Amino acid sequence: MTPPKLPVNFPFCLATQMQTLSNSTLLTATHAADETRHDFDFPQREAAFFYGLFLRGHSAEQLRRDIEVPPAVLLKWHRESERDPSLRDVFTRMLDYRRHVLAIFDVLVDIESRPQRVQ
Repeated sequence: MTPPKLPVNFPFCLATQMQTLSNSTLLTATHAADETRHDFDFPQREAAFFYGLFLRGHSAEQLRRDIEVPPAVLLKWHRESERDPSLRDVFTRMLDYRRHVLAIFDVLVDIESRPQRVQ
């Protein structure tokens, strides 16, 4: 059996295809990282998501527990940041973000639980 004939410019086509695939993967990864950083700028979105769950009947206390960072995770983050000090800023930002989400969620739940006055 003889191998199938390949086009004359096969190595060029293969290299171009590989470069296109790696560039698109790199662009996708870069876009995902930018989007993640962008998400940290808008804790209102996540608070609105949890508020929507609250309006659908989920317990406010359970949702608060889901939003909060558990003590075990805080301890793990602390150990990791001692091992790698460059992570401290990342963990601090995530913790601040979660606390902000929780504060917004609490305000929304408080407004919802107030009696509505009809004029």
